[in-house]
Amino acid sequence: MSKRPTPRGENLRRALAQEAARIMAEHGIRDFLVAKRKAAERFGVHEGAVLPKNTEIEEALVAYQRLFGGTVHRESLQALRHAALAAMRRLPEFEPRLVGSVLSGTATEHSPVQLHLFADCAESVVLRLLDLGVEHEVTEKRVRMSMERVLACPGLRFEIEDQPIEATVFPPDGIRQAPVSPVDGRPMRRASAIEVEALLDRCEPAEDITAGTCP
Repeated sequence: MSKRPTPRGENLRRALAQEAARIMAEHGIRDFLVAKRKAAERFGVHEGAVLPKNTEIEEALVAYQRLFGGTVHRESLQALRHAALAAMRRLPEFEPRLVGSVLSGTATEHSPVQLHLFADCAESVVLRLLDLGVEHEVTEKRVRMSMERVLACPGLRFEIEDQPIEATVFPPDGIRQAPVSPVDGRPMRRASAIEVEALLDRCEPAEDITAGTCP
């Protein structure tokens, strides 16, 4: 039978989640494991069992941004979402979907816009960017589709409205199965251009983006 966590253990776990969230917000670290390891190192913790879950760190990140981010965080997030929508409108033939921290509302000033695109081949996206006169870099992104399956997908980096965009290109049928979220292991939430536009309308001009009605 597993032991119930002690109050001291729960407090330490909460403190580690808060420190990991601060590290992610202030230093632009996107990997939850890296952030929690850095937090554990700072606290001198060597027991893996006391490390917080990714969901706990994300909750702490939301609380941190609500407490310290203020207007700067709201404006930064809205700028990222506007850039996402602008990019999606330029690439409609690839059925773009917004994913990640810009969608969830936990993006920091260091976060890129993450898009999923769907095409028979990445070259068609490259050609479209060339037609638009958008400078870009071809990359590769490894995405986890399940606990057992990791897929290597072509990717593209570019900028729209001075905001960094990271696009991952999936086969056309990839729209039916989202990769698993690094936060909770569930299928990643995706939003269409119409949904992003509705999110922007709901969150402007001065709503608290990290509040429940405005993620």
